[in-house]
Amino acid sequence: MTRIQLDKPAPDFILDDFTGRLVRLSSFQGVKNVLLVFNRGFA
Repeated sequence: MTRIQLDKPAPDFILDDFTGRLVRLSSFQGVKNVLLVFNRGFA
């Protein structure tokens, strides 16, 4: 896996949101700020 570098664009990826829908990072490009929260409390 390639390391993410500071001051470079984030690579595009897809994750499930809290309702189970797939969300792609690139769908927010130029539209909104994105905050990712990785919760380690779930197994």
